[in-house]
Amino acid sequence: MAKIQTNGKKYIILFDGTCNLCKNVVNFITRNDSGEIFCFIPLASDKATEYLVRYKTKNVNRGSVLLIQDDKIYTKSAAVFHILKCLDGLWPLLYGFIIVPAFIRDPVYSIIAKYRYRWFGSSTDRFDYRSC
Repeated sequence: MAKIQTNGKKYIILFDGTCNLCKNVVNFITRNDSGEIFCFIPLASDKATEYLVRYKTKNVNRGSVLLIQDDKIYTKSAAVFHILKCLDGLWPLLYGFIIVPAFIRDPVYSIIAKYRYRWFGSSTDRFDYRSC
């Protein structure tokens, strides 16, 4: 697959900084992002709040991952698929599932988000991530 050309722009991922699943996903993205096109901001931060206000994103579930890419904001499963599209290896092939309608994809995402603390736990332990 051809590498995504960002012309030096960073794509911003807003994530739940206390969720162990989310932290593992951030680490996975970092390992598979050799072009270093992604940077990360915890949702509980002031910087994330600024982005949420700028993009008029209200009532964001703190379990949602959000992707800001080329002045567009993607949430839930759309964010996941747009992130996968930019990673190294065969991960971009999964972007093909974007054709599945969001009303089918997003409930699956929401179930995982709802139970993520129960299934994966939470932690306030600090970890390294590529901040914006």
